[in-house]
Amino acid sequence: MTDRDNASPESDETPAAETPSGRPPRKGPSRRLLILGGLAVGGGVAIGAGLSPFSRIDEQRRLAGRPGETVLVSALRIAPDDTLTVIYPHADMGVGNGTALAQIVADELDADWDRVRIERAPAELAFANGALGQAFLRGENEIPAPMAGFAWLVTRRIAEEMRLQITGGSTAIPLTGMEGMRHAGASARYMLTRAAARAWGVPVSEVAIEGGRLVHASGRSAGFGEMAEAGLAFTPPARLPLKSRGSYRVIGKPKQRLDIPPKVTGEAMYSGDVRLPGMLFAAIRACPTPGGTLASCDTSPAEGRRGVAKVVTTPTAVAVLADNFWRARQAVEALDPQWDPGANRSLDSTAVIAAMKASAAGEGLKKDHSRGKAGVEIAAAGDKAIERVYTAPYLAHAAMETVGCVAHFKDGELHVWGAFQDALSAKYQAAKTARLKPQQVTIHHTEMGGAFGRRGFTLDYLDHAIDIARQTDAPVNLIYTREEDMTHDFYRNASAARMRAVLGADGAPTAIVHAYAERHDPPDASHFPYALENVEVRYSTGDNAAPWGAWRSVDHSVQGFFIESFIDELAHEAGEDPYTYRRRLLSDDARSLAVLDAAAEMSGWADNLAAGSPRKLGISIRKSFGTIVCEVAEVVIRNDGSLHVPNVWVAADPGLVINPNGFAQQMESGVIYGLTAALYGEINFVDGAVKQRNFWDYQMVRMADCPRIEVKIIESGAKTGGAGEPGTPPIAAAVANAVFQATGERLRDLPLAKAPIRAAV
Repeated sequence: MTDRDNASPESDETPAAETPSGRPPRKGPSRRLLILGGLAVGGGVAIGAGLSPFSRIDEQRRLAGRPGETVLVSALRIAPDDTLTVIYPHADMGVGNGTALAQIVADELDADWDRVRIERAPAELAFANGALGQAFLRGENEIPAPMAGFAWLVTRRIAEEMRLQITGGSTAIPLTGMEGMRHAGASARYMLTRAAARAWGVPVSEVAIEGGRLVHASGRSAGFGEMAEAGLAFTPPARLPLKSRGSYRVIGKPKQRLDIPPKVTGEAMYSGDVRLPGMLFAAIRACPTPGGTLASCDTSPAEGRRGVAKVVTTPTAVAVLADNFWRARQAVEALDPQWDPGANRSLDSTAVIAAMKASAAGEGLKKDHSRGKAGVEIAAAGDKAIERVYTAPYLAHAAMETVGCVAHFKDGELHVWGAFQDALSAKYQAAKTARLKPQQVTIHHTEMGGAFGRRGFTLDYLDHAIDIARQTDAPVNLIYTREEDMTHDFYRNASAARMRAVLGADGAPTAIVHAYAERHDPPDASHFPYALENVEVRYSTGDNAAPWGAWRSVDHSVQGFFIESFIDELAHEAGEDPYTYRRRLLSDDARSLAVLDAAAEMSGWADNLAAGSPRKLGISIRKSFGTIVCEVAEVVIRNDGSLHVPNVWVAADPGLVINPNGFAQQMESGVIYGLTAALYGEINFVDGAVKQRNFWDYQMVRMADCPRIEVKIIESGAKTGGAGEPGTPPIAAAVANAVFQATGERLRDLPLAKAPIRAAV
């Protein structure tokens, strides 16, 4: 029995100690909730007894039900043998979020973890992710108990209007998990304990759950499966008591990921694995210039080849359909399509970055944020102000699985098999492209071999698959080659930054002005984590002509490099050690100090302060997506002048960790992904087209060069943060700062490996 079992089961109040931030809940609803709630009501939402999060439960049971099993709440299906299937509204891009979300449900329900399974929610409005909207509207406030049901109603409507099933921004655990899955587990407990109490003729307060079974002091017990159907008679209130952190039994424990076994055995199906009767495989060549079109194409060189069924064209591409992908690819590569490159025919990335540098140094920039009088201070300093300029290139996503999907028109309906970060939005986009009603489109989930933002809202491959499939009666499996994937990506934007600062007598910055090119998401990416009295941040826009797409950690990936490189330079100008300099600037931030100190201790930073130390280290700290991460990188300059990073130490505070194994894996993954970009990543446009085509000219960190990564998790008790993205932003600056320690040379342009390190040595 947990401490929550002692709470009044009818109470709508959550104890103050259970708020994610550890602070007592605020009494007032958020302003966004009141405004959007009014809009929802004004739009015709009925307000009455049905104010629960289960207004779609009948439809959810129809869509996610299985013979003999009971969908108890939207996120949970129970089988007669007590197997629990957690139904979660996210894609798993290899990050293990399904397992972590299942841990949250299982903990609130005190379920037997060995009987827990996971399943992705259908791409249907009934499974729109209201928990994301709930967290957004709530902000830092706690919703008062009398408004809890109303809030669920409002956020469900908003989630449906936005077709919200997005996976990105490291929101799955902090928002869906802590806002939605906890409530789902508590609701299932409410229903099952009442069903048992009625069956046994005892007060519900005497029914507990232990080890995944309902128990009573009399010795009676029952499995969840035995009581699931009877539990449907009880509708939980919109606000239920939740466990305190001290009562967690599954949360915080290392659990093996539930998605790994089928991937190891080969049972997991990716879109390229789909096989349907009469299926044809499609290879595509699209216009190499963004926004360009297909002018003409002589299709005869592909026609008549062995296995080729058809050659089709779309306004921007030509594709070959064949009985296997190799034959389709060989045939499409035999074609010589003529393109109309359009307005971007002269797109040149070198010119783009030059324009961005000029914009950052110019006038008329848009305001990002500011406090104090930084501009006045910098102007007064004149030539004494410290000024540095940094640049970052375009980057591809380069996921191991290239994009593609299967499309099939049959009996007036469209079926799509594929992996999408927002399957519900993909369903509606597919309907629009196919000129069908959403009810005529079905999305069949497949596994996802990486994405990092590429399979979010940039669904060109879905549109291509539909345009190709509508020209044949057969199901079509469209697979991009690595070359098509690389040259038709939606790229992380290039950027440039002009950083200026004035130092006081103690070496600390008295003012910083930061001007940069291209602002995207999230809004806090350009914020300095340090206590600065005078800071001004502005940005330019309009220089990025290349197709833009969200890339792992979004703007934090560039701002992490700009800001932490500049802070390191200020430490050098002040004649102070980079670690102790940061420590001084973070003296009022206990969480960040703890993370900074842990990373320094792990790496043996103090031992390297001695003159002549052979180990060259760089440090960088960044708060992103609610998680504070500090990374220390060791750099070795090889005899040929190349950079090698043998060790990286990571300290991270996400507030609360659901699965320590999964969290550490995401920190490691973020370091490797960010290190690839820091050392080698660069997409160049020349005459409107991307120059890089495959991994031989878009190099990755390979196994032989992968650093040893040590991760330390610090749980401060703060509000739960994300895991998938926060490990990426600090690494570029950490490596660049280590290079300075090793060579005395500052590398201010990414990627780092293209710099003439040999001369510096």
